Formats: sequence, C-alpha cells, structure tokens
Amino acid sequence: MNYNYYRTFIRVSADCPVKRSVIPVLKGERPSIAVLEYGLLSSAPYVYTQEELLFLVHVRREGISQSVLESNREALWTDYFSRSRACLRASPLSKRYGWGFHFDDDGKVALVPVESEEYQRLESDGSLTQLPAMRNRRA
Repeated sequence: MNYNYYRTFIRVSADCPVKRSVIPVLKGERPSIAVLEYGLLSSAPYVYTQEELLFLVHVRREGISQSVLESNREALWTDYFSRSRACLRASPLSKRYGWGFHFDDDGKVALVPVESEEYQRLESDGSLTQLPAMRNRRA
C-alpha cells in the first residue's frame, strides 16, 4: 500500500481551534507525534515522503536505536506498514496546531503555516489535489 501524496495540499481541519500556526511543545518525557512531526519537517522541508515521515516518527516514538534501525530497516519498515496507518490528514499538526502540508511532484512534504501567504496561494492552486485535514469532532 502506498501512503504517499503527490502534488497535493492538505488544508487544516475545518474545526481547527487556532487561526495562526502553533509550534507544538514537549510535555513530559516522551515527545508527542506533533512534536516529532514538527521537528522533522521544520528542519527538513521537502526531504521526506509521507511514508518516510510516518516511519521515522514511529522509530523515534518506539526508541528504536540507530544500530537496530540500520541492521533491520527493511524488516521494521515492512512490519510497520503491514497494518493500515493514518495519513497526515489525521495529524495533530493539521487538526489542532494550524499547519498545512504541501507535497511536491516527488511526494516530498513541507509544513505551511495557515496564516501565511504561501498557504493562501497553495489553497487556491487548482493544479494541486486539495484535501482537508480530518475534523477533530464529527459534524
């Protein structure tokens, strides 16, 4: 199953509680999915595909060491994607923190703050597949 998007823009959810993007902060010892996704994407826009991002977040949340990852990457990848996974439409970044996701021609993803001119431009770009993030609550 391929989880990657190409030439796609994921808008923030219709019921996102913020009007300006918010950087998620660490609460407690274990970083949240939002903190990990933000850290990876803010430091490396258009480097990861959605699959790569989801997998790296999983690796970091599970505390898989670099040596285990290097020696077992293919098996870990196969095991992780052997079950259905939520895509970035369900990410807390797009549901609660006010960040859109832009996927380029190669499927690489970058964060886009909801209040930015770039967000407005991408949201109105008819050449991109436009997808809303999932709602926080059922309508």
